[in-house]
Amino acid sequence: MQYKVLILKEAFVISSFDFQNNISIKEDGIDVNEDGIIVNEIVPIKFKDREFKLLMGIYENASKQVVDMLNGIKIEYNKIFNRSIINHTASRIKEPKSILNKMQRKNLELNYKNLVNNINDIAGVRIICPIKDDIYKVANIIEKIPNWNLIEEKDYIKNPKKSGYSGYHMIVEVPVKVFDNSEEHYLKNQIFVKVEIQIRTMAMDFWAENEHRMRYKNDKRMSFLDSKRLSIYAKAIDYLDERFSKMSRRQEV
Repeated sequence: MQYKVLILKEAFVISSFDFQNNISIKEDGIDVNEDGIIVNEIVPIKFKDREFKLLMGIYENASKQVVDMLNGIKIEYNKIFNRSIINHTASRIKEPKSILNKMQRKNLELNYKNLVNNINDIAGVRIICPIKDDIYKVANIIEKIPNWNLIEEKDYIKNPKKSGYSGYHMIVEVPVKVFDNSEEHYLKNQIFVKVEIQIRTMAMDFWAENEHRMRYKNDKRMSFLDSKRLSIYAKAIDYLDERFSKMSRRQEV
């Protein structure tokens, strides 16, 4: 992906895009054309079928677009301000078992229409920032990227989850080029694919990774006491995050 970045103070304006990633898809249950991803709602999801794998390829392309853009922003910000607001990024495509479980929890029929329209975190990108203030700077930059559509955002920093989880979540649609096999050229219009972006500090991520591992990746149910401990530890981590943010502000004055 090629892009041009113009920096004014600490606001990025992405002025042009030239997306190089592409994918083609046309199956019985799924078609991609000028209108986007078209799905046949009566075709059930079969996770081992070719069309499911092709659909996941579209989501993987979308997440790669996001990661490439974020890495470019990280480099440019560091060049101009001699510090980075992004420590690192990571991406993942939701596992078929996790997709199945989520659709069942939402009481959705297992068809492609429900999958595309109702499951927003098939493609996921995580951004890890050094301090809390950086999270809002990164979120502000993402909101201003042309051709990206912000669908939803949730601030779990100002309003943590009951478990103690903190982070900033965004659902964005990003353009993905699709190759039309029948015409042997790119579709005139890029299709838009949803990607969930989670932004955390390193401390928030440390807590979230351990909480997820202990609560969901373990066959043994977490005790009420340990659940309360995690909530207390989350508050302690938030206190440390806030102290580091205040120290950083003093350094920048």
